[in-house]
Amino acid sequence: MELMKSKIILITGATGGIGKAAAIELAKGGAHLIIHGRDEEKTKHVQQEIIRVTGNTQVDIVTADLFLAADTKAMVAEIKSRFPVVDILINNAGVMMNKNRENTSEGTEKTIALNLIAPFLLMTGLLPCLIKSDKGRIINVSSSAHRQNAEPNFNNISEDDYSPMKAYGNAKLYLILISQRLSALLKENGVDSITVNSMHPGAVATNFSTQSDLGWLFNFLGKIARRFFRTPEQGADTLVYLATSSDIKGVTGKYFIDRKTAEVNPKYDNVANEKVVWNWLEEYTGSAFSMDNL
Repeated sequence: MELMKSKIILITGATGGIGKAAAIELAKGGAHLIIHGRDEEKTKHVQQEIIRVTGNTQVDIVTADLFLAADTKAMVAEIKSRFPVVDILINNAGVMMNKNRENTSEGTEKTIALNLIAPFLLMTGLLPCLIKSDKGRIINVSSSAHRQNAEPNFNNISEDDYSPMKAYGNAKLYLILISQRLSALLKENGVDSITVNSMHPGAVATNFSTQSDLGWLFNFLGKIARRFFRTPEQGADTLVYLATSSDIKGVTGKYFIDRKTAEVNPKYDNVANEKVVWNWLEEYTGSAFSMDNL
């Protein structure tokens, strides 16, 4: 953790769950944190809690509704103006939505908006800050749901045929695929100072999905299963490891479970699918990878 002193780390969804647990652990190591939350008062409260618990006063906040592309882009602009260098980007914010499809005010299905579009905009938008770090790292929180629940239609990324667990599994699969795609694009353009990896935190006893209405049966089973879930601190372990460990220096384009590389769903894990999702995101968001912007 000595390596974390003076490192600037942005964590989205850091006001609870594994995001908050990771933030506390990284603050203990001396990192300069930027914690993101959607509610300003709650985010300020967590900021003060982290400072009080760790003694680290280098904890800044940024607030944005990452369901909205406009808010996400505004947050990118704010961070770039306040922090010319970002050493580590942790895309942790995520959601499983209700049994009935819900769209954002921008017309995007909410699961894909938060779990995929926001991380894409943050990764591509903050590359100019990350490339200024001598050891930039991007870590995307995915899920084993990409193996269990994903039924992607690569001709219809925007989820017209909706169910909550399928939408979540698909979004987390797409997130892994674009992590691999960005890793490859950076390599192709001679950028070896930024690594991009994804991870599964395990089933964690947080507020995640507890307010989602998945139907009475899944709601009931979820309450029972939560008794056997990991603590937020246990769920954050691999996340902190990927942010801090020298063991993975130069390791990029990988998917991790419990600090070890793991297999991505082989049914969908190929370069062609990576390109389809990446190209769709570039067109949908109007944001593209370009070395000219770095």
